[in-house]
Formats: sequence, structure tokens, C-alpha cells
Amino acid sequence: MKGSIRNYLFLLIFMGMASMASAQLKIGYILSERIRTEYEEFKEAESQLQLEYRKVQLEFDQMVIKMDSLKQDYEVKRLMALDKGESIRMELEQTERAIQNFQAEKIGPQGELMRKQAQMEYEILGKVKKAVDKVAIDGGLDYIIDASVGLLYFKPKFDLTDDVLHELRNLNSDK
Repeated sequence: MKGSIRNYLFLLIFMGMASMASAQLKIGYILSERIRTEYEEFKEAESQLQLEYRKVQLEFDQMVIKMDSLKQDYEVKRLMALDKGESIRMELEQTERAIQNFQAEKIGPQGELMRKQAQMEYEILGKVKKAVDKVAIDGGLDYIIDASVGLLYFKPKFDLTDDVLHELRNLNSDK
């Protein structure tokens, strides 16, 4: 009982201090989804990844076509009982393993495409962080929140997305 009263008093004091402090805080927000769709580097990275994915898909499709052809040859030889298709069966197994390895190396969770996407996003998000920091410092803000993640209500006058996009464009022109 004594502990719950102490916790209750602590909570009341904390809430009172927080409400006094919040009167002095400057908070803004951004819409990261809008930055993702409007910032040119995000668009370029997405199209680059799509191009890479299409290349990988084409290579994968060619491997599957080869495997299907080998399966047909194997079935024909097996049915005709010529040589029981042993050499084709071995090549078929090798092709299946190659396809599985290809998928793991290129498309899987630790694959080349995922690593490339993560690297591109890391670089772009670093620039976004720089732009957000600059907007916050220049505007004397204490917090900038990403409203795309879950704010239910916000006043449009506190939207700093345009300012961040402007800073991102300035970062690109400084290169």
C-alpha cells in the first residue's frame, strides 16, 4: 500500500513537471512517407533496385527453363530405358542446387539485393537525418517526430516536411 501511494505521488509530480516543461518545448513533425516519395534519391534508389531485381529475375528464369528442359530429357530417357538418364539426373540435381544457391545469394534475407537495399537506405537516411538536424537546430526545436509512424492528430502549421525536403535538396546541390 505504502509503495503504491509513493508511486502515485511520483506519477503526479512527474506529470506536473512534464506539463510545465511541455509549455516550453518546441515540437515539430515530418511525414517520412512523403519524403520517401518526393525525395529524388529515394526514387532513384528504388528504380536502381527494380532494375537489379529484373536482372536477377531474368537470370533465375533462365535457370528454371534449363532445369525444366533437363527434367523433360530425363523423363524421356527414363521412359525409353535408354541409359536410365543417370548423367541427366546428376546435371538436374546440380542445376537444382545452383538455383537454390542463386536464390540464397541474390534474393534471400542475407542476399545481395537485400544488402544493396539496406546500404542505399542507410546512406539516404543519413542525409535525411542531417537535414532533420539542421531544420531542428535552425528552428530552435526540441523534438521532431515522424508523424507517418503514428500520430493521430497534428496541426499542419507544425509540419516541417517541406523544410526537410528543402534541406535535402540543398545537400545534393552542395556536392
